[in-house]
Amino acid sequence: MIIVKDIHKSYGSLEVLKGISLEVEKGEIISIVGASGAGKSTLLHIIGTLDRADAGTIEMNSVNVRKLSDKKLAAFRNKHIGFVFQFHHLLPEFTALENICIPGFLGRRNKREVERKALDLLNFMGLKERSHHKPNELSGGEQQRVAVARALINNPDVILADEPSGNLDSASAVELHNLFFSLRNSFNQTYIIVTHNFDLANMADRKLTIRDGVIEKASA
Repeated sequence: MIIVKDIHKSYGSLEVLKGISLEVEKGEIISIVGASGAGKSTLLHIIGTLDRADAGTIEMNSVNVRKLSDKKLAAFRNKHIGFVFQFHHLLPEFTALENICIPGFLGRRNKREVERKALDLLNFMGLKERSHHKPNELSGGEQQRVAVARALINNPDVILADEPSGNLDSASAVELHNLFFSLRNSFNQTYIIVTHNFDLANMADRKLTIRDGVIEKASA
């Protein structure tokens, strides 16, 4: 489903990625680990089209995303890719339900259809009773589950998660990673997760280790 070939990325004289290649199957959960500064988040952002590589190719569902214009790339990202970050980035003035709906509205989908989907996701997350609560009325774990639901609202093919449990306590972190597996089993989506937590990384179908800008090894 995702084919990454010989990706290079530099910031000034600093070469961050030095020829990354990998393939990801549909429905796979892959974790990426490595020291700070190894290039994990940079790779994730390039796969997610939030940043552009200096060289190399990325294909997603047979589409070479590096050849898309900025406008087409934004539309592709909204439809096919969901993002979960360490900090949930929920808008404080909106309720849980409204936050989840935002990507659907940006994609110009039917308002009633989007709201129905958001309620279904809240119910799946065990947050149905919290739909009209604002972020400051939710626990950290609840806020992150709302962020996951927001990532899922447009039925994306892949979810990219950058340290999604890094701001959670141990119990909430395990709960979140278990949620990813439950979601994968229910919706057959693909997950690429960057994490510093090796216990959680080992739960994935495959673990990739990045060292000094290259993939060092892969383990099942």
